[in-house]
Amino acid sequence: MTGVSVGILVFPGSNCEYDVASVLDNLGIKTKFIWHRQTDLDGVSGLVLPGGFAHGDYLRPGAIARFSPVMTSVVEFARSGRPVLGICNGFQILTEAGLLPGALQKNAMLKFLCKEVELEVVSAASCATTLIQTGKRLRLPINHFEGNYTCDSNTLDDLESNNQVVLRYVENPNGSMNSIAGISSKKGNVVGMMPHPERACDDLLGSVDGLEIVKSYVANL
Repeated sequence: MTGVSVGILVFPGSNCEYDVASVLDNLGIKTKFIWHRQTDLDGVSGLVLPGGFAHGDYLRPGAIARFSPVMTSVVEFARSGRPVLGICNGFQILTEAGLLPGALQKNAMLKFLCKEVELEVVSAASCATTLIQTGKRLRLPINHFEGNYTCDSNTLDDLESNNQVVLRYVENPNGSMNSIAGISSKKGNVVGMMPHPERACDDLLGSVDGLEIVKSYVANL
């Protein structure tokens, strides 16, 4: 995929940007880090909002990052139909920016979770699951305190009926509504997920299941 480049957004407190870049580089995809004060997204075919603690997660996770100058360009980029993937803190930012419905709240039992979980692929109609058969199970790590997905009942009905639930926990670890681990926009080009696929792309890390998600994303560039 000569000439294809992915922009990886970096906010104060991001800490997974190099993990994402490493996996994409290994797949032959050029990457560039985009500081949150930049607004120029020219030359990139896709965007990734990586995990971390944007702006220290003060107020609410992603609530301050949502107002970073780059986000105006991200909204335009997403609305043009190009692929945008938000992982963990990136998922939180996408909901705060209104690019995905709902919100992420504190985990049930108020415990920070750092472990591997089993997930079911619910939809193949998203930029993160295009190459994965619906119903397939993946093992990916989670690493969050506020990953409990919530929304109102009408939004939940819309997500389910529009095939926007992308990933579901086999055993719900954090209290998320309907065991939701990841969702997409109606077009499927914007995806947010709490699990970290970039941390499951090498046998040395215990799983390569994350590669299926990253390769699906790359296929949509």
